[in-house]
Amino acid sequence: MAISVFDLFKIGIGPSSSHTVGPMRAAASFAQTLGEHGLLPQVQRVEVRLYGSLSATGVGHATDRACLLGLMGQWPDRIDPATIESRIQQLLQERCLLLDGRHPVVFDYPRDMLLLDESLPYHPNAMSLQALGGQGSLLQQTYYSIGGGFIVEQGEVDAPQGQAQTVELPYAFSSGAQLLALCKANQLSVAQLMMANECAWRPEAEVRQGLLQIWAAMRQCVDNGLRNEGVLPGGLHVKRRAARLHRSLQVAGQPNVIGSTLSAMEWVNLFALAVNEENAAGGRMVTAPTNGAAGIIPAVLHYYMKFNPAACDDDVVAFLLAAAAVGILCKMNASISGAEVGCQGEVGSACSMAAAGLAQLLGATPAQLENAAEIALEHNLGLTCDPVGGLVQVPCIERNAIAAVKAINAVQMALRGDGEHFISLDRVIRTMRDTGADMHANYKETSRGGLAVAFPEC
Repeated sequence: MAISVFDLFKIGIGPSSSHTVGPMRAAASFAQTLGEHGLLPQVQRVEVRLYGSLSATGVGHATDRACLLGLMGQWPDRIDPATIESRIQQLLQERCLLLDGRHPVVFDYPRDMLLLDESLPYHPNAMSLQALGGQGSLLQQTYYSIGGGFIVEQGEVDAPQGQAQTVELPYAFSSGAQLLALCKANQLSVAQLMMANECAWRPEAEVRQGLLQIWAAMRQCVDNGLRNEGVLPGGLHVKRRAARLHRSLQVAGQPNVIGSTLSAMEWVNLFALAVNEENAAGGRMVTAPTNGAAGIIPAVLHYYMKFNPAACDDDVVAFLLAAAAVGILCKMNASISGAEVGCQGEVGSACSMAAAGLAQLLGATPAQLENAAEIALEHNLGLTCDPVGGLVQVPCIERNAIAAVKAINAVQMALRGDGEHFISLDRVIRTMRDTGADMHANYKETSRGGLAVAFPEC
């Protein structure tokens, strides 16, 4: 199935694209289906079943709350994050869920929200929703949240291959080698090729407008992160650092004793921390390509826009298009889901995408861009997803800052070469997939291994 840049970059809320955005979309779709089929008046009860990683870290990742909000008819790109807490508290106190925003049903949280210690075979992030009436089940659907806010219904899993509807792209590719060959044969940059493909869905003006809206949401997220202070929710008592760091970098006449390069790195760190602190607090986000790795691409793009006086909207569009080309390859040939392949699929993919975007803006050839993406991903291989307390805070927030700097360094190395290198991006993506398959489940967003168990809980 063809993947659009707007599939990879989606406006939503924190703290997780696979555990918050995806489940909310699934639950909202379920409620919408009930309404479309005229079943709402008959519903007396709704049951939510969470499996695998959604169950193991669901409460820390707000999966349960996301499901409830979705059943209320709320969508992650439309809900006001400031209203979430009051909506949830009202539901829990009154034990009444307004299904699809219009039909009240009794919702008993301990009875109707089931976190099950079992997994379904298709994907670790599985959930089942069932609407019950006086005569039994009215509608039941199983969904899989496969990373980056993408959801798949059981019917799509069971359908014979080749039945999925898709658009016909002028420059379809499924590997880095094909992408490079198409760029060379048609004398196109990666961003130009991606724009031509995006125009199979919508006019170029709409593509540009949509990407600039994504960038505006990213900038707003950074601004919120630079302004908000305090302690992040969840019980770990992690203090926000971005606002304080921002003040220190703005001190007038502050001496730069180390040099401009490391000073710029501090700004990159700042932007990434700001985004991921907002994510951890459940704020408005852009999946890039996931929430857990949402700070990397905005941080690198902010770095370019801040330190290049000639930067303009065209650069934003080119950056996001080139980044999406690599994200498509990672999603098609491996995974961007931490529950499936560990954090290499989230932070590794985002780091590789950010490197591709920056390389595009710095005049890299397609071969150099592919090399930058390969370097960035290669040095995230094996990265585990082991969030302490099931929260997208430790080590997730700092990990985004480190990866953002790593993406910039990968571009600097690639631009010093001619694009020739030992291991291709395709091979690294396949290695990520194979490494994820070999990785123990304890290290794939279950909080049952690694750093998640190194922290003593009191």
